[in-house]
Amino acid sequence: MTDYRPLEKLPDTAGYKKGDVLVLVGELFGRGYANGLVEEARRIGMDVIGTTVGRRDSDGALRPLTAEELADAEALLGGSIINVPLEAGFDMEQVDGQPSVAEQLKKAKPDEWASIGFSPDFIDKARAAGTARIRAALAQVMQQLAPRIPAGANVLFAHSMAGGIPRARVFMPLLNRVFKGTGDKYLASEGFWNSDLGRLCDASFNEVTGDTFRYLIEESATLRERLGAAGGQVRYSAYGYHGTAVLVGGEYRWQSYTPYVQGWAKMRLEDIAAEATANGVVATVFNCPEIQTNSSALFLGVEISLYPLLTAIRNVGGEQAAAPLYERCQAMLKEGETVGHLLERADVYLASPLLGEILDLATWPQHSTREQMELMLASSAELMGMHADQKQLICAELSRIVFLSTGRLMVHASWSPGAATLWLNHDIIARLLADELGAGII
Repeated sequence: MTDYRPLEKLPDTAGYKKGDVLVLVGELFGRGYANGLVEEARRIGMDVIGTTVGRRDSDGALRPLTAEELADAEALLGGSIINVPLEAGFDMEQVDGQPSVAEQLKKAKPDEWASIGFSPDFIDKARAAGTARIRAALAQVMQQLAPRIPAGANVLFAHSMAGGIPRARVFMPLLNRVFKGTGDKYLASEGFWNSDLGRLCDASFNEVTGDTFRYLIEESATLRERLGAAGGQVRYSAYGYHGTAVLVGGEYRWQSYTPYVQGWAKMRLEDIAAEATANGVVATVFNCPEIQTNSSALFLGVEISLYPLLTAIRNVGGEQAAAPLYERCQAMLKEGETVGHLLERADVYLASPLLGEILDLATWPQHSTREQMELMLASSAELMGMHADQKQLICAELSRIVFLSTGRLMVHASWSPGAATLWLNHDIIARLLADELGAGII
């Protein structure tokens, strides 16, 4: 169990300077957490170098980006990209002449999920093949990266790889039942997770979300030593999730989205950072608040804990300074609805005794119960239903604030973190924003 270490004070300005480099390990897609890192790095004058996961052709072959794809990806990043495929995972690997995991599951039926299995040792062998592939790709990335970094420059390697759901159609209806199912459609996360398909997901999450951080640290060792010998500092950051403290009943209280089956992989990520730290490498996992991302449609209810951030910002910045943000949020609601009412209803959910019965930091992550899922999904639907347009949501506006804020906190706290894992709770985000409220920045 990782010690609960919230970031309690704003970090000092990091020692990164113009000409230093942020290396984003994991491709930037859409708008999410990594955008905040990239924008802060660019704001303080760092150069940004990105990577790609590559693309799969119709025959399943992994390849680099085409010239057009590369140009689009670099425009989105606002920096150059090393065009070596860093796809993580093993679901597409063929070993010993056997079809890949994805191929074997092509004809699998969702209603047969409990009986689906694999031949002995196949998953272990496929995983080993996937590991060898990405390690070799990371070694190539480091070879191409080395001449792009000036001697003595400081470097922040930002790990942004996450997820790991195997690419097979059978999973989506099952995961919809796990994360959105009620009544007869409810599927207990624990039962699914203990099946062969669940164990496959667990192995895949560990490989993609957790172990890639270790591979990055190890495959960049030679470059790290060369930069260090020339006076440069090398740091590593990773995105974690291990619950978040938000305002509940007027007090900051740790809470978590449930069921968060990726949690075991996130704890593996924390363990890898701790091992690296013990070996003299400055590596930090930053456990960030929930936000609404491209994948949020699967995790209905994850957004509920975003709403109290409004109150936290107002408490720190004051009524007048927070007014523009409140006005933007109020404009997103239906006629007759108010931000105050929305916050009251979110608090009722977060303060529910039912959540108190199952949420415990020491035994996190928790599996779902039918009652908890039905409460969460009904609360999510109620809060979403207060909006005038389902494409213009308060939680999307607050997500933008969160990823910009966590990016700033991570860049500067990574310089001298003081711990291998830090929690970025709503209170520290509100404090970071206090000086920017009313200035139009948020």
